[in-house]
Amino acid sequence: FLRSFRPQRHKGIFFHFLMDGREEGEVMYRHRHLHPGLMRACLALLTAFMLGGCGLLGPQIDNGPPPEKAQRIVATAYKQMGKNYRLGGASPQKGFDCSGLIWWAYKQNGVSIPRVTSDQARTGVKIPSGMARAGDIVVFRTGNSPRGLHTGIYTGDNAFIHSPRRGEKVRVESLDEPHWRKRLIAVRRVL
Repeated sequence: FLRSFRPQRHKGIFFHFLMDGREEGEVMYRHRHLHPGLMRACLALLTAFMLGGCGLLGPQIDNGPPPEKAQRIVATAYKQMGKNYRLGGASPQKGFDCSGLIWWAYKQNGVSIPRVTSDQARTGVKIPSGMARAGDIVVFRTGNSPRGLHTGIYTGDNAFIHSPRRGEKVRVESLDEPHWRKRLIAVRRVL
């Protein structure tokens, strides 16, 4: 026959001691435990956390020197200095709008990125502006509408190259200029 004794607490777990006709000293015990499904979910979460390491806290940002390909992208954009701005333009022959210059410079170096500014503003990984390096995309809020964005390519030394607006030409500007400093909303790293 089976008799249950008073539950005993051992290391934070309740155990029920049972006697079922065993010889003296032989005690069968069981403990109250989590539902098997909940236990599996907890173990899966713990495993994911251990395997993910710091990745659960967000992507690790490489703040070393820019890769060679990023430097080539900047050099490619520099070769377009003086080209005319053209709305919808994305070639040296027709001229460039801001996102067209970035798209074209990346494409010339074998890197595929979105063509339009609003998509470029979400591509890659967002990084703190103080960690920008050559080849990163700088994003500015220039208007109140969703389309009120402007992009350029960070060149290093707190400067960027871009195709500013109608009537202007591709040029380098400083992020120290108040106009650009107060409008910078993101830096995106693709490489």
